[in-house]
Order: sequence, then structure tokens, then C-alpha cells
Amino acid sequence: MNHTNLESKGSRSESDKDARILRQGRKLFIREFEKQLKELETLLDAVRVKPEIEDLNRFYRIIHTLKGSAPIFGYDRIGRLAEELVRLWEWTQTIDTDQALSLTSTNPVQENAERSLVLLRDMNMEYDICLTEIQMDEQKDPTGGSMLRTLKSRLLLVDDDEVLRSYLTRRLQLDDCVVDEAADVESAMKLLRTHTYDLVTLDLMMHPQSGYELFEFLKEDPTLKWLPLIVLSGRNDLNDKVRCFHLGADDYVTKPFQYEELAARIYGLLKRTKNFEQLAFRDPLTGVFNRRYFDLQIGMELQRIERYPAPISLVFIDIDFFKRINDTYGHHVGDLVLQGLAHLLQTNLRSTDLLARFGGEEFVIALPNTSLEQAYSTIQNILHIISSNPVAHYEGKPFSITFSAGVAQWREGLSVADWVAKADEAMYQAKQQGRNRVICASAEKESDSNKSASPPLPEKKSLLIVDDDPILRAILTSHLEHLPIAITHASDGEEALGLMQEKTYHACILDGMMPRLDGFSLLDQIKKDERSANANMKVLMLSGKKKEDDMLKGYQMGADDYMTKPFSLVELEVRVKKLMNFI
Repeated sequence: MNHTNLESKGSRSESDKDARILRQGRKLFIREFEKQLKELETLLDAVRVKPEIEDLNRFYRIIHTLKGSAPIFGYDRIGRLAEELVRLWEWTQTIDTDQALSLTSTNPVQENAERSLVLLRDMNMEYDICLTEIQMDEQKDPTGGSMLRTLKSRLLLVDDDEVLRSYLTRRLQLDDCVVDEAADVESAMKLLRTHTYDLVTLDLMMHPQSGYELFEFLKEDPTLKWLPLIVLSGRNDLNDKVRCFHLGADDYVTKPFQYEELAARIYGLLKRTKNFEQLAFRDPLTGVFNRRYFDLQIGMELQRIERYPAPISLVFIDIDFFKRINDTYGHHVGDLVLQGLAHLLQTNLRSTDLLARFGGEEFVIALPNTSLEQAYSTIQNILHIISSNPVAHYEGKPFSITFSAGVAQWREGLSVADWVAKADEAMYQAKQQGRNRVICASAEKESDSNKSASPPLPEKKSLLIVDDDPILRAILTSHLEHLPIAITHASDGEEALGLMQEKTYHACILDGMMPRLDGFSLLDQIKKDERSANANMKVLMLSGKKKEDDMLKGYQMGADDYMTKPFSLVELEVRVKKLMNFI
């Protein structure tokens, strides 16, 4: 046993020693390679002016040496470049001094020299990359390197210069970026339709289409118009710069440039973009997108589908018995549950899926390129994962949950509001059927000619909002319109009373203080008239007063719930759902 351990340790020691020797050898090679590159450039300049046999032979010896030594240290690309140079200049080894004296511009020297300049440029790029790799390998801090490494971004490089693309790709990959390349505008368009990118770099001068045509493509696509774009151009022309900025470029870098500067510009642009997104479009508790972003993005997604038809499905999720968790363990545990569910949902969805917190314990998911059946299968699998594993722990206690979900596939002509309502209605069916399940909304297959003969859909529950503040009425409507309800407004008590004489309402949000007929007086009239169809209407009183007497007065007069201004819209929505028997 001891003998085996000694052999194992000896083997590891030899392996470590070999690795150290290889690292030292690579460093020595790169140090010498730098000197060789400078000498090759000097010799090539001399040969282009006056070909001398000594210069040609010295040039050949250096590239022949590189051809053999570079692969030994793992630098295969340098070896291949040197091999191509050797092929270009092999003929010089068969000429004698008399022939060398007769070399003129009509001989292969000038043509080979031009090609060699390109290959030496490629070698210089390889040297830059190899030196960077060695420096990063020597750094003790594994997070060393440019700040770009901290963002883990996906970039698209659009440039018809294959060497530059390859160089930038490898440098960016060293900075932990995922990089895709496109040699022309058409290829870039295909990649942009397929993948989601954090930033694009674009060369203006390309064939057969110029980079300007990609500007038009990005501007016309609502899902891409905000994508950060850096122009890389060999033209330092003021008109070009102004035109690019007017077309939507975020930065303009002139070639030649230093990689470090480009990396810093990319980092700064991505950092600002991510900070803005975090502030404007993320739910601060769970970190997933908020409803504001969902409303913006889903409209763009449907515009994309109009141009590139494909199925898309929507899922509406509501945590089962979430109120019980908050009431029993406190809102801090409820927050942990929300965070845990959001995390599990996100990790089990595709990067192209859109997850957003809709409000309270509700989440919505848009699944592009997904049919109703595929979406059902996906969410059913996620439900199984979540119901089988705790979503949170607090003081050593695990917390497990289930959810109810409704799935609806978008159909042509369906508005976003109706689409969300269909998924929401399916979710409530899941609640009514016992929770912990996924229900699909029924598809409308009837043709337009048959729709008129179809039986009428069941009438939505009706909600009356009575408040003299038009802004507050608009806010409440906007926040509640995703529910399967019909909302009516009244600006004062008298208008509301007239509406109630014509129609029955399931619930009413009623402001206590209004001109003409205040909310308390209206409530008193409603509840006293037992013959009124609205006598059993549920009432949520709103008041700017926090006095206990007012609250008591409201409850005594028949209000079912009472909230003081200002209030949480999320909490109000929960209370409205409860009043209308949605939860």
C-alpha cells in the first residue's frame, strides 16, 4: 500500500515537473519568437528593395526553424504559418549567387514578399495571443485579465477579414466571452434570428453587402433595435462616424486598434446596458424580469412572429396556498419561497424563454417556437421538479410548494390581453380542479363563419371602480385588467348609483371621500336596499384616512375589506381576487 502511494506521488511529481518544463519552454520560445518576428520584418523590407542571397537564406532559415519548433511547444498555428512561408520561399534554396544577382521585380520576389507581409501580420497576432495566455497562466488570481471576463457575455463579430475575426474571437474567448462569427451581412442576419446576443461588432466595408445594410435590419426588428452595436471601420471619416451614430451605433472604433481598448469599450457599454436593464426591467426580489419588461417584450415577440411565423405559448403560474405560507411563517419566508421558485423556473427554461414576475405570487412565461402540447410538457416537468424538491430553507426548515398553471397558445388575431386572460383562466381552472396541476386553455378552432352561431362565452365577472381621482382609476385598471373581469369606472357616488341601477356587479372598489355622494353614503344606500341586485356585491373601501373609527364605520356599514392610501398594488390585487373568489 505504501509502495503504491509512493509510486502515485512520484508519478504526480514527474507530471508536475514536465508541466513546469513545458511552461518554461513556451516562455523561452515566445521570447525568441518576438526577436525572430522583428528580424523577419527587417529582412523582408530589405529583400523587397534589393534581393540579396544572404538575406533570402537568412529569412528561409528562420521560417524553417519556426516550422519545426513551434508545434513542439503547442503553437500549431504559428507552425502552419511558418510552413506556408517555407513553401513560398523554397525556390530560393536552389539558386546560386549568379542567379541571385539577376533577380528583379519580375521574379517571384515581389509577389512572395507581398504575401509574406500578410502572413507576418498573422504571426504578430499569434504572438499577441500567446503572450496573453502566458501572462494569464502566471497570474495567481484566477479572475485576472480584463474586466470583460466578469460579464460572461455572448457577442457577434461581423467582419469579412477572416484573420481579424479569428484574432478577436480568440482574444475575447480568453476573456470568457461566447463568440460567434459572421463573414457577411446575410450570415449575421441568420445568427441574429437564431441566438440572443449581448453586443454586436460590425465592419462597415464588406462584400457583397456593406455593414450599413445590417443597420436597417436591426432598426426594423423591434427585438433587436436596442442591441448594443460597435462599428469597427478602417475609415477615419467624420461623415461615416456621424452617419453610424445617427443610424443607432453606440460606439465607433477605427482600425487599427489595440485589443485592450476595444475590450474596455465593450465592457463599458455592456455594463451600462446591464445596469439599466437591472433597474428598469428586473423584479428586485427575485431578479427575473418584471411585468413592465414582459409587456414590452411580448409585443415585440408577436411582431416578430408576424414576419417569421412560428408557434408561441404562454404560461400563467400561481403558487398554491401562498397566503398560508405568509400568514404562518411570515413574509420573509414568503420572499424566500418566491426567490427559490424563480430560480428553479429560470434554471429549467431555455435562454430564449421569457420569465417574468407578474405580481404577488404570479409568474408568466412566454415560450417562443413552442406549441401548446410542447409547453404543457415543459411546465408539467418543471412542476414535478419543484414539487419534489424544497424551494427554500429557513432556520433549518425546508419549504416545499406546488403551483397551478394555465397554458395558452397564441392564435392569429388574439390580443396580448386576451392571450394572457386565456392562460389566466386556465390557471384558475387548475385551482378549481385541486391545484398542483397544469391545464391547457381550449383552442378556438371555429372558422369566422361559424363563430356567430357559437354559443356565447360565459360572461366575465364585473368590477366597478368608484373614485374621483382619474389617475388612480387608470392605475387600478391597468394593474387589474389581466384578470378575467370586466371593469367599469365611475367618478363619483351618484354616477356609480346610476350604473348599479342598470347592472349587477360582483365587486366594487369604493373611495370613501368623493364629491356629490361620498363612498360611505353610497355604501349605506346599497346595503339598506335588500331588493337591490347589488345588495350582495363585495365592497373594498379605499380611504386616505387611517383612523380606526373610519375603518370600523366601513365594516359596520357592510364593507368586506378596507385599505388606506397609499397602498400596495400587489396587495390590492390579492384582495380583489379574494373578494371575487379567484383564490
